[in-house]
Amino acid sequence: MRFERYRLLIPFMKHLFFCIAFICITSSVFAQQDSLINSIKIELPPNTIFTKGLSSDTVEIPLVELSADTVDIKAENWDNFVYDPYRNDLHAFPLEIKFTDSTYTSPVLHEKVITSHYGWRGGRAHNGIDIDLVTGDSVVAILDGIVRLAKYVNGYGNTVIIRHYNGLESTYAHLSKIETKANDTIQRGQFIAKGGNTGNSRGSHLHLELSYKGESIYPEYLFDFSSKNEIRTQHVWVTQKWTHARFHSSRHASEVTVIESADEAEKLVKLAKLPKYYVVKKGDTLYGISRKNNTSIAALCNGNAIKKTSKLKIGQRLLL
Repeated sequence: MRFERYRLLIPFMKHLFFCIAFICITSSVFAQQDSLINSIKIELPPNTIFTKGLSSDTVEIPLVELSADTVDIKAENWDNFVYDPYRNDLHAFPLEIKFTDSTYTSPVLHEKVITSHYGWRGGRAHNGIDIDLVTGDSVVAILDGIVRLAKYVNGYGNTVIIRHYNGLESTYAHLSKIETKANDTIQRGQFIAKGGNTGNSRGSHLHLELSYKGESIYPEYLFDFSSKNEIRTQHVWVTQKWTHARFHSSRHASEVTVIESADEAEKLVKLAKLPKYYVVKKGDTLYGISRKNNTSIAALCNGNAIKKTSKLKIGQRLLL
């Protein structure tokens, strides 16, 4: 008897689901004015198993409104093996980034001590900040997101890259051990790895990078790395000044003035000058390079953090 009862229930359930789908599509026309936005009301057949024990023959189903800002962060350039999946893309400046949080979680559980800043270092770009730690120290995610890459990367050693829900990516490098995997959903403050000294590293530290669609960004432009752990602003515009190491020195932090206006950002983009580099060739000297490029040896040394007696390497990029 009970089996027969449920067997008769199946056709009605199919009919009910069809009705719900139909009402959802046409609710803007047929739903009552006072419940159009928040819910849909369905009248059940009277004196049936579905209305037994109910005080009303009407069921009200709440509607959930999806945010227009909801984005599938895995929809574009999602790659679990390539460090920079945007390497072939070109992006117009200024970059616009939005945050829903006002704070972030420190990537290390102890006091943050920055040993090297974002900027030009040893004749090449240092596109992140180095935070002191001891091998084995816990490393955690700074914001909610999804792990895009968790593997060994040449130069970076054991590396974890997390893409956050506003498109920003955070990179954690030189790790001794990775404790997460690609495509894992991560919450801010969640343990993801142990700090270390793998890859091209001289001493244990966490190399932290921030990037947006492949463009590295000066981390201290977006975040205050004091004990406050504040995100500088929830709506920020990023010009090329904050995506090129040539404008900064790894020895000290640059003075930060956050751009919150699109008009101001556009003006600064027009005024900005793109960095120029010279690739060292066989037989090159600082004197010869300075003559070819109408600059001084002192300017070459200061801009590239090298000395007049420094030995040049073939393939080395010098900032002019």
